[in-house]
Amino acid sequence: MENTRILVWDVPVRIVHWLLAISFTGAFLTAESERWRDVHVGLGYTVLGLLAFRLVWAFIGSRYARLRSFWFGPRAVIAYGRSLLNFRPVRYLGHNPAGSWAIYGLVTLGIITAVSGHAYFRDMGGEWLEAIHEGAANAMLALVSIHIAGVAVSSLIHRQNLVKAMVTGYKSGRPEEGIKSPRWMAGLALVVVVATLWTGVVEVPGLSGSTVATESSTPRGEGVAPRNVREHGG
Repeated sequence: MENTRILVWDVPVRIVHWLLAISFTGAFLTAESERWRDVHVGLGYTVLGLLAFRLVWAFIGSRYARLRSFWFGPRAVIAYGRSLLNFRPVRYLGHNPAGSWAIYGLVTLGIITAVSGHAYFRDMGGEWLEAIHEGAANAMLALVSIHIAGVAVSSLIHRQNLVKAMVTGYKSGRPEEGIKSPRWMAGLALVVVVATLWTGVVEVPGLSGSTVATESSTPRGEGVAPRNVREHGG
């Protein structure tokens, strides 16, 4: 049967993907700034929440969002890598084996980064915890870079714009391979939850009001004092 344009990625998968990219990038860029500390922490909570949602969605989401659709062992990854080197890549409509392992790594490192950051922010550990947080974040950045390179290479070899597919949700395939519903309601609910976090409607642990309000209320030229200094004086 001739290939046609079919829906592969549901709305929640696409929203999580791009919000994670935005949140991680923002958190990484604000990591060394006391002035943007609240924004950094808020984005860290966003990353953790998005990953938690994605783990749940891996069991209740649409066909290609589910874990069973991209659960590949080492042999499958090696075989896929060889097919790329031989310029005869095996085509996967959903995540390919290499991409699936990148997802495992990103989710694992994202959770470690967010949890260690929260623990350090709450004074649950000293420099060792900060080292874990920074190390996991740097490792995640490295893996993100590899992931982006892999997407670029795969797009060229398969002659299909994978970035565009993650925006529109559509790829080329047989009609019976597509998913039936984009899951708009679940995607809308996710956006609403994230919006309440970013606007301060829902209070973030350790922060007062929204991150935007906190930053805008800080006089220019004055940084945000470390949490232990603000709480205990000095």
